[in-house]
Amino acid sequence: MQCPAECVPMQPNTYERLKDPRDAAMVNNASPRIMMAPIPPPRDHIVWSLFNFFYMNAFCLGFVALYFSIKSRDRKVVGDLEGAREYASTARCLNIVALCLTLLFVIVIIVLLAAGAIALQENIRQIMKDRH
Repeated sequence: MQCPAECVPMQPNTYERLKDPRDAAMVNNASPRIMMAPIPPPRDHIVWSLFNFFYMNAFCLGFVALYFSIKSRDRKVVGDLEGAREYASTARCLNIVALCLTLLFVIVIIVLLAAGAIALQENIRQIMKDRH
């Protein structure tokens, strides 16, 4: 047996609506307000990668770091923060390795130049001693 739609009684809502905690905080100023700090977007290290690319490009690591920095920035723009973090982490590691290799290279060059200068000075002293 079917009843017409006008005869079917409506059931009242038996659930309680959830209240927005911000509305309660505005009514009652004494209650503490809990605010979640926004998660900062990952750093893409693009400036550091550019510096390593132009000035300290040991084994082309600066170029590869620049590539990963650009990929990280692209992922950040799209909204994929986890992918951006992974690319940024790889870029940071490559930048650190490029920086360490370049510093090691500079230190070796300075030591070799100092050793060459000392050897040259000793040779000049020996030549001057032989002349007298």
